[in-house]
Amino acid sequence: MNHTDDRSPDAPLTVLAVDDEKPALDELAFLLRAQDAVGDIRTAGDATTALRILRDGDIDAVFLDINMPGLDGLELAGILANFASPPQVVFVTAHDDRAVAAFDLGAVDYLLKPLREERLAESVRRIVEGRRRRIDAGPPAPTDEVIPVELGGITTLVHRSSVEWVEADGDYARLHTADGSHLVRIPISALETRWADAGFLRVHRSYLVALPRVTGIRTVGTGLVVCLRAHGDHPPVELPVSRRHTRMLKDRLVRAPKQTWTAR
Repeated sequence: MNHTDDRSPDAPLTVLAVDDEKPALDELAFLLRAQDAVGDIRTAGDATTALRILRDGDIDAVFLDINMPGLDGLELAGILANFASPPQVVFVTAHDDRAVAAFDLGAVDYLLKPLREERLAESVRRIVEGRRRRIDAGPPAPTDEVIPVELGGITTLVHRSSVEWVEADGDYARLHTADGSHLVRIPISALETRWADAGFLRVHRSYLVALPRVTGIRTVGTGLVVCLRAHGDHPPVELPVSRRHTRMLKDRLVRAPKQTWTAR
């Protein structure tokens, strides 16, 4: 997750460059290294790798290509905009017809390839100024994200706070609430990053749970399941916990305020 607001406004920038074409990615990283305000530079060749880097470290800004396989740059920027403390985004593209969409997503700048050093320097200056304004303004108030779900021509608005667990369904994710389930075209890995600061934790490659909904964990055979509260006549939900996620789940439950749980 990103906690860049905790840093000094004069600290070197940590930047992520994302482009599926390696020559273009290498050139972008080379030009960024020449900028005095830039410190650490990380690179990714696709949106999935970028999200993993963003989840694991503090990133001040993302320089992002638009046309990429899988999630494209605009879709990735849309996900980043929902982070608790989103990185600033600069689009770097060979196409000049997506600028309106880019700035609608809150982009700091829109650079056309081939890159010019003076335009890149201007983007970096804007990022530094944006970070200073963000630090001066203080942390934003928490919000409850709303996810629009389309079904049969009807749009349903699902509040993140109503989601109890998420199930992977290919490139989609199924959001489970007390009232039913809703299929959205967002990979579970994206929601894992996007909702981490809202108390959601990955417990299995196929499952993401809201920790406040957890009532306990128990041993089944040689593994664990996590138990979520029941609703009405429905029995409690039990989801498998993979070995790689077991320790993190236990640590988070122990640390979680007002959270009670048992292991049987």
